[in-house]
Amino acid sequence: MRFLLIAYEFPPSPSPQSLRWAYLTRELVARGHQVKVLTIHLGGQTPGLPELPSALETHRTFAGPLRGLLAYLRDRKHAQQPPVGNTSVAAASPLRPPRSWKQSFSETAQNLAARFVFPDVRGEWSPWARPALARCLKEFAPDIVISSHEPATSLELGLLAKAKGYRWIADLGDPVLAPYTPPRWRDRALRVELETWRKADHLIVTHAGAERLLKDRHGPGTRTSVISQGFSPEALPALTDIPFDPRRLELLYTGSFYQFRKPDDLVAAIAAHPGARLNIASVTVPESLLRAAETMPEQIRLLGFLPHRHILQLQRSADVLINIANDDPSQVPGKLYEYLGSGRPILHVTRQHDTSSDLIATLRRGWVNDGSLPSLQRWFDQASALKKRGELDQGFDLGPDIVSRYSWPALAARLEEISEQVVRVPAR
Repeated sequence: MRFLLIAYEFPPSPSPQSLRWAYLTRELVARGHQVKVLTIHLGGQTPGLPELPSALETHRTFAGPLRGLLAYLRDRKHAQQPPVGNTSVAAASPLRPPRSWKQSFSETAQNLAARFVFPDVRGEWSPWARPALARCLKEFAPDIVISSHEPATSLELGLLAKAKGYRWIADLGDPVLAPYTPPRWRDRALRVELETWRKADHLIVTHAGAERLLKDRHGPGTRTSVISQGFSPEALPALTDIPFDPRRLELLYTGSFYQFRKPDDLVAAIAAHPGARLNIASVTVPESLLRAAETMPEQIRLLGFLPHRHILQLQRSADVLINIANDDPSQVPGKLYEYLGSGRPILHVTRQHDTSSDLIATLRRGWVNDGSLPSLQRWFDQASALKKRGELDQGFDLGPDIVSRYSWPALAARLEEISEQVVRVPAR
């Protein structure tokens, strides 16, 4: 089959949605399909992302005035930098990196633009994406068009392709109308969401909770399937120079710290266990973590930004991986699937029973903790003793077979199956 993917977020973007489609398009090509990607020219390069196959065709367009300027600056900066190898990386980020005027100006300009462009500054891509889409449809003649949300701009482009008679799969992920949608865009977000729900030939979400919400909000709609985030089962060469101390209980947290992810009790529990160390690979961390890292440098280690493939290697090397639950109990953080594929036990910290708890318990992949300080302290006592006895992994099933359904090859096979069904059904 011939797939045309509309994806604003695509490498060199390091976002979770970019990684999702980097892996899925790679697997679709490996399964013998032709894939073309309509995306933006982001500028520069991001090390450590999945390697894309040479057979994958990428059509990059101007991202719009503001993002286009940033792409130009990224390209110029990249051209001025000496080549960097992709074999190893060391922890290099200062605890409090200086904030440049360029960063401040960029964020201010993007926030200002988002007041006038739907759904945010990424919507400025639309005037350049629409003619590019028309050319891709005419020249590539895809069997399936797929829109990768976010941003909602890709869904609006998918609706255009559907209006021209192409079969369209919307990879919605989360609803368009979300708690963080600004009030000025809520009506339009709801309208795009409803049109997508009714007109797409098939709709994909990453968790069942999103499907239930859409059905409750809009009633009967298009056929819907869950294709979660996933993990790569490929072997990795030695990529990082960040050592783990075999005498310590080495914990690793990767990903973002949203407002609802509070690490304070976790840090307090670590303070009482000098034999444990929390390693954090994140671009930005809460102020409380910065202070903790400064006062307890032997127990809190901030690694800053690390390339994706280096993070995967660290995940496979740590003693325990830390996951802090989302606010919505039906949501599963995307990085949890990477954790499942790492072969290491997971400590899931949650204040309520959630889908992640069920997943970890069913797969026997780690511990679920209520996140209170007494409960965390008891866990540290237990885990430290198990580590000393060499029994930390006992009682768990950490092999690859039980989680293979969440690997990117398996998820791409499911996407292929859905696409074949869509093609067989007469176009609506």
